[in-house]
Amino acid sequence: MYPPKHHQNNEKNHSVEVIKTYPLATLISVKDNQPFITHLPLIYEDGKLIGHIDIYNPQTELLKNNNNVTVIFSGPSCYISPSIYSTTQLPTWNYIKVHITGKVKAVKDNMALKQSLITMTEFLEAPNHHYVLEADNPRLDSNLKYIELFEIEITNWEGKFKLSQDKKPRDIEAAREELIRANQESIKQFLDRVF
Repeated sequence: MYPPKHHQNNEKNHSVEVIKTYPLATLISVKDNQPFITHLPLIYEDGKLIGHIDIYNPQTELLKNNNNVTVIFSGPSCYISPSIYSTTQLPTWNYIKVHITGKVKAVKDNMALKQSLITMTEFLEAPNHHYVLEADNPRLDSNLKYIELFEIEITNWEGKFKLSQDKKPRDIEAAREELIRANQESIKQFLDRVF
């Protein structure tokens, strides 16, 4: 497994926190050596990942019959300049990723699909819950036929937390502060350029 052992995080609870905090996943399936990739939110529940996909997405056909899938969740990341360290270092990139492999199956149950959409909305609206997706919402009912519910039974977890853990405590803290600062600043600068 890569990165090196000191950048691996085998604490399942830490990976679950990444999934809960950054639920937009990269879902990868392969058919005839061709990768199919979709970005969608997934919710962790009882050792499984739960998601929904548009029936017209070509990847939908691969999300059944216990097919193998890979899922990547991305936490914060940033370039780390040697200038932040108290010791001599080289430039690097710090990041948090969770790689999951599993077996996927479609769930053909409209009531389960409906409840899952309500549950996902409730989760994503937390903590303030400005919007509640009601079970009797006519738009929800009319769209159920275009959405497929699927579950991924997790078979393997890989937490990749490259956070300068191999540095001195003072430099680890400097890298942590830089990760926070750089992410806030880069989001603002990016949005100013494109929106």
